[in-house]
Amino acid sequence: MRREATLDRRTAGHPFRRRMPQVRAMVQKREDDSDLKLFATSFVAFFVCFYTFLL
Repeated sequence: MRREATLDRRTAGHPFRRRMPQVRAMVQKREDDSDLKLFATSFVAFFVCFYTFLL
């Protein structure tokens, strides 16, 4: 009798847990404008620092 070395998710584990439906975690969608906000914040911070250096 030969047995598989790896078991997939449904065959591994306790029989009660195999009967339960699989629960998947909800993945939140990432904001697309986060790069733009980071660029604007960095640009303003650099401008303020450079401007105060000149004064």
